[in-house]
Parts: sequence; structure tokens; C-alpha cells
Amino acid sequence: MNTRLYNARILTMNEGEEIFNGEIHTSGSRISYIGPVTEGGAFDREIDCQENLLMPGFKNAHTHSGMSVLRSLADDLPLNEWLTQSIFPVEAKMTAEDIYYMSQLSALEYLTSGITACFDMYLTPESVAQAMDDMGFRCCQVGGMNDFSQNIDWLERMYLTGNKADSLQSYIFGFHAEYTTCMENMKAIAALAQKYKAPVYTHACETKAEVEGCKERYGMTPVVLLASVGLFDYGGGIYHGVHMSEADYAVMQEKGLYVVTNPGSNTKLASGIAPITEYLKRGIPVAIGTDGPASNNCLDFFREMFLVAGLAKLHDDNAAALDAREVLRMATVNGARAMGLTDCDVLAKGKKADIIMIDLQQPNMQPINNIEKNIVYSGSKQNVKMTMINGRVLYEDGRFCCSVNPSDIYAKVAAIKDRICN
Repeated sequence: MNTRLYNARILTMNEGEEIFNGEIHTSGSRISYIGPVTEGGAFDREIDCQENLLMPGFKNAHTHSGMSVLRSLADDLPLNEWLTQSIFPVEAKMTAEDIYYMSQLSALEYLTSGITACFDMYLTPESVAQAMDDMGFRCCQVGGMNDFSQNIDWLERMYLTGNKADSLQSYIFGFHAEYTTCMENMKAIAALAQKYKAPVYTHACETKAEVEGCKERYGMTPVVLLASVGLFDYGGGIYHGVHMSEADYAVMQEKGLYVVTNPGSNTKLASGIAPITEYLKRGIPVAIGTDGPASNNCLDFFREMFLVAGLAKLHDDNAAALDAREVLRMATVNGARAMGLTDCDVLAKGKKADIIMIDLQQPNMQPINNIEKNIVYSGSKQNVKMTMINGRVLYEDGRFCCSVNPSDIYAKVAAIKDRICN
């Protein structure tokens, strides 16, 4: 499919490049032209953007898509009680087919928020990959191994079979967390990372109790411990990174690790405020995630961007602590690179056509003093006019254009809820 997107404002997210007026052409899954208005060309479809904004899609760099059935099921509880008494018992009843439909429900929500790729960790990677593939949605999965689910052979098999050229699906080594994974298993994952010279991701330093527990068990903080057994020798990163020490920062700088902040979930579970400006000061790249729909409960990137900026200002007691342009970089470029999706990070010729259109003709976007700041501080899901992934328009003007029927997914998930949540 060859598409022309014209009469547009364009934000490429390339370093130092300002918003300009022009058009984008896509051919198949990639961008074939980006620049000023041009004449000629044969297209299957031409879309008049009506001076709205085209930009790279948001990258949800940490989520658990299959948890959508748990939305609003176990709220207003501390993290440990929420996990052990409410979440784990219900998850034990889930089948791979359940997770297939619950992942599709989350993918629909991602599309409405302008999210074009997610970094997903959950129980049945094969069914998640199939769900996302059937939706036409880009998904990089990360291993969720722990002492109770998945195993080292499964992790290696998924890595070897889950990374195919020109696929919407990819796979990166990972595990749930230090507090759910014994030392023997962590060392086995480290050995895999060494074997394939591959990055590793995990939850770390989310709560004070988690950090203190790790220090009691091993005499080290989680980040220092994981580095000491070789888990980060080839990069990777951590999800959350709220409660950090000087030694943790030093490890992240040395190993070139990413941190994925999840402000909505951390706020709701009272886990704390991540030290975003400290990461930036030390050159540690920050990406943004929603976390899962059970702990957030909303997969809304506009809310996450506002919280990243607002909480950083509160944390530092400084209204100038974090600029909106930096937050947009976290939400697009850094998220893509954390997932290894280097051909989806910015808009440029040859890059994947993962493009969203932001409706500027809405009251919350007027007047247009500064588009980037409008997106972060006043933008909302109502401003997502179009979401394109791999050159295919999957959401446009409030309608889903994917190959699945949303009503069918809602009915499937409702039936799953009745079976496993009661």
C-alpha cells in the first residue's frame, strides 16, 4: 500500500529538527519520502492532514498487556498485598487463549492513545505474539521468567524463534524481578545473555521494601546485585527505578542501561517518584511505560507524559526541572531504542511507517503557541486522529481499522472475567 499524507505539520523527532510543513509518503511498511510538498507519484490513498501534526508513534516501554481483565479488580492496595493476594491467584487460572484476547483488548487501547509499539512482559509469550500479530500491532516481548513460571529453556527458545526479519514481533531476554527469582535462575539468565551477547530487562528498585529485602538477602541493592552476576554485561535496563543509590547510578552509567519510568502505576501504588532529572544529569536514557492495566489502570500515554513532567517538577521542587521536548523524546525515541526498534524511533526516509496524527483542531490544542508543550501538558487521547503501524492505518477518526471486531474482543474478555475473577 502506497499512501500520501499531505498538508501536514511534521515533527520528526530528529535531533535539532524543528516542526515543518510538508508531507510523508509510505511504500509498504516504510517511509519513502518526507519533506516539502512535492508533485507526482502514484498512491493507493491520499490523506489530507488539514495542517494537523504527524509524528512518530509513542512507544509503551513497559506493560503487561494480558492483565487487562484485572482492570479495577484489586485497587487501593499496597503493592505486595495487591500482587500476592489479588493478582497472582487470578493469574493462576488464566489460559494462553485468555491472554490472547486480553492482549488484543490492550492493543485496541494502545491504538487510541497513539501507541505504535509496546514492550510487553507476560505469562504466555506465544499467545501474546499471535494476538499482536493478528491485530497488526508491533510488540517487543521481554522474558518474564521467575521461580514459578517459564524456565531457562523456554527463554532461550523464545529468543531464537521470536526474532524474525521484517516481523512485527520481537523478543528480548528478561525476568520478573530479583524478589521472585532465585540466584540459580538469575545466573542461568546471565549465562544466556553472555552466550548471545544480548541485553536483559527486569523490574528493579520499584519500592523501598523491595530494595531493603534485596539488601537483607544479598547485602546489595537490586541493580548492583544483578550487575555482579553478569546480567547487564551486554546492556538492557530496569523497569521503575524509583529508589536508587549512588552505586546503582554508577552501574547504569557503566553498563549503558535504560530506565523505564511508570509514573501512573507508581503513583497509584504509592511506590514513589522516580528521580528523572538525576538520570538525565548522568546521561542515563529514560523511556516511559504505562505498566499493566491492573496497576495503572489506564493505558494512556498522554497521562503518563504529563505525570513524568509534573512529578519530576514536584520531586525537585523546581518548575523548570524537565522540559516537554525531553519528555516527548522519552515517549518516542528512547522507548524505541530501549526495545531495539531502531528503525521506528524517528520519522525519516527508510524508517518504518509507524506514524500518528495529532488533531490540532481541538480546543485543548488552541492557540498553537508551542505544539510540543501542548502535547505533553494539555494533550489527550481525543487528539489522536490516526494511528498507523507498518504502513497500515489501524485507527482513524475514532474507528478501528484492524482485522478484528472490537465488540467480539469485549465479549470474549467479559466471559473470561466471569470465569476467572469470581
